[in-house]
Amino acid sequence: MPLHDTPLALLGYPADAARRLRDLGLTALSLPAEPLAKVLDACAPLAFTGALIAPALQAAVLAASRPDSAAKRAGAADALSFAGGLHSTHTLPDALLDALEQSGYPVRGAHALIIGERGDLGAGLALTRLGLSSLTLAASSHPDAEQLLKDLPRGVRAHATTRQDSALPTLAERADLIVLTAGMMPPGVLQPFHALLDLTGRAGTTATRAGASLVPLGQLPELRLSRRLVHATGQRFAPDALSELAGLF
Repeated sequence: MPLHDTPLALLGYPADAARRLRDLGLTALSLPAEPLAKVLDACAPLAFTGALIAPALQAAVLAASRPDSAAKRAGAADALSFAGGLHSTHTLPDALLDALEQSGYPVRGAHALIIGERGDLGAGLALTRLGLSSLTLAASSHPDAEQLLKDLPRGVRAHATTRQDSALPTLAERADLIVLTAGMMPPGVLQPFHALLDLTGRAGTTATRAGASLVPLGQLPELRLSRRLVHATGQRFAPDALSELAGLF
């Protein structure tokens, strides 16, 4: 596959990740992360199309760029485009929707309890675009939950609480779907009638013990990398072509 001459910047990733991208026909360069502002300023004149951002740098890149609504909600930017400025995004919410559509789980009409931290909960809130009937949002603090609910579409019935709320197990009894976006599952929440969407990858054992079913996320890492590459390069890659690379990013 021929290499594209216009390079992709990798911020916070090792040189090996850049070499592996050559299999996709991409020219990628691992750049120093510091001083971040000067590195970013130099990318556009050097004709980089965009950048993939490692987790440790995503908050700093958000502050140095022009974030879209997804990046603002997450408080992090995982991809940059240098076309017309430093345009950043956070791709997890849209990639999650892609994965759920692949799974066939019937989100429309479901009642959801979404548990996490403020920066991660945006991925769970994206489920409203698939037709959630109602949701309860459990963040680290009540103000955090209330702030996030302001971003919901009109007509979505929602309730704000905290993950420490002693009434959380009772609130969970009204939900069909439990979504864990960060941290540990609070005790007593999962029941056998629940489906669990676990974005942490750590709650599977808890779900099994509770008799709850796991919603398969299938190619979520590949779907997310595909969206990041679209934003950073303008090129679309099939998730199947990214299976050996997604774990690096």
